[in-house]
Amino acid sequence: MEFRFFHHFGSYLLMLKGMFSRPENMRMYWKEFMRQCVDIGIGSLGIVFIISLFMGAVTTVQIAYQLVSPIIPKATIAQVVRDTIILEFAPTLTCIVLAGVVGSKIASELGNMRVSEQIDAQEIMGINTRGYLIAPKIMASLIMIPCLICIAGFLGIWGGLKAGELGGILSAEQFWQGLRQEWKPYNIFFALFKSFVFAFIISSVPSYYGYYVQGGALEIGKASTRAVVVTCVLILFMDYILAAILLQN
Repeated sequence: MEFRFFHHFGSYLLMLKGMFSRPENMRMYWKEFMRQCVDIGIGSLGIVFIISLFMGAVTTVQIAYQLVSPIIPKATIAQVVRDTIILEFAPTLTCIVLAGVVGSKIASELGNMRVSEQIDAQEIMGINTRGYLIAPKIMASLIMIPCLICIAGFLGIWGGLKAGELGGILSAEQFWQGLRQEWKPYNIFFALFKSFVFAFIISSVPSYYGYYVQGGALEIGKASTRAVVVTCVLILFMDYILAAILLQN
């Protein structure tokens, strides 16, 4: 078991090291990078939109259900919704969903190219396949996923606002008052830092499993499933590590 872990970890580091080389054709690299930005960013916008709205709405309803004391002002509901979405739900929950959407696509795409010997053909032509196939995916993820996290944060808070108004929980004025009180700009930095770390995990781990897959269609499916599981576990693990380090008073 330990040998398999060090084997995979070493191969993963060698894969990352192999990405850094001079591009053979910068125009082709740029074209691939833009294609990945569209696939990862625009392609995931719909699911992020739906998840964020309902995430904010459910958070508002549940927090209002728990804060039943008349001593606690209703504006506190919005404050808790704001911090919960920015610190945890927007970066972590969204990235777990993206691990299934983006991660499985990356692993399946690279796995299919490996099984059909397209990667071998490119290497015979002298192309650095790690740099051409994997690096644009990682760079596009580092740019687009934090943008998706920002959108998820805004939509989550807006969904909480609308749920509070439509459900008669609190008015818009009370919600905006709660959003402004005891605001810490550091929370935005923490959420963005987590989004960059999670974006790297979402793109690099499935790339590893897809790039080194061996076998046929069955092995591609297994590699995609394994990539999503490992990515989700790493996201949750890094979520705890980053919270323990960066949220210390």
